[in-house]
Amino acid sequence: MPPHETPALNRSREYAATTQSGYVMLLVSLALVALGAWLFIGAVEGEGPPAGLPLIAALVSGFIGLFILTGFYMINPNEAAAIQLFGAYKGTDRNEGLRWVLPWLARKKIAVRANNVISEKIKVNDARGNPIEMAAQVVWRVTDTAQALFDVDDYREFVTAQIEAAVRSIGSRYPYDDIEHLEVTLRGNHEEVGAELRLALIERLQVAGITVDECGLTHLAYAPEIAGAMLRRQQAEAVIAARAKLVEGAVSMVELALTQLSEKDVVHLDDERRAAMVSNLMVVLCSERDTTPVVNAGSLY
Repeated sequence: MPPHETPALNRSREYAATTQSGYVMLLVSLALVALGAWLFIGAVEGEGPPAGLPLIAALVSGFIGLFILTGFYMINPNEAAAIQLFGAYKGTDRNEGLRWVLPWLARKKIAVRANNVISEKIKVNDARGNPIEMAAQVVWRVTDTAQALFDVDDYREFVTAQIEAAVRSIGSRYPYDDIEHLEVTLRGNHEEVGAELRLALIERLQVAGITVDECGLTHLAYAPEIAGAMLRRQQAEAVIAARAKLVEGAVSMVELALTQLSEKDVVHLDDERRAAMVSNLMVVLCSERDTTPVVNAGSLY
């Protein structure tokens, strides 16, 4: 192997284990115990000393019946059991109810139901370098029990660590907000950010046999040290945007008024009077206070 290549990770793969119904084996165990008891009583109550062969058969039958009892285990709904033989993986049993395997096989249970996790608030620098606080809610479940148990040290801690890493990655990829709405932001595009976060988590958790059903941000805010300054900045940007929209509307209204006055031949204005009219109209339309008109009772000039 060349020195720059690394060996591929030998990942586990779940497959079905060879197990038996516990109810059938329970009947077999009880039958053997009953047979052993019957043979023992017959050997003891017989005339003369207890016969050797019936007594041995009674002891063997009872011992096997009791030994079978050690192979029973229970699987609840949305639960599985990984079967191992001296540390070697021998498959996974997902059948609910009372189950049975050979007593020398170990059974390690694992829940495959959905888990809901809300991560801790973490501080991240967004795409513009602003410190923000983020937290995510993730619904995940185990899909491959072999990978979850044998390919990572602790799959629950692994999920927690990968959620934090994915949230940091997504948070640094986008800005917190954009007043002009020209790019994808964390605050304005929750669905897109949540979908990308889910795909990132699925890719990260695949090695542990875990998939993500749903995820999204539960907390998103500027860090306390800049929250006040960013609030004032947002207010200033909102005021500027509102004034720009107001001026744009006022220019359109003035243009429409001059055009209609000219087309309907209401009044003829020279350049000086036209400039004065435009100035007055802009003041009226853009002013934040009510304007007071001045009525000229004399001649036009």
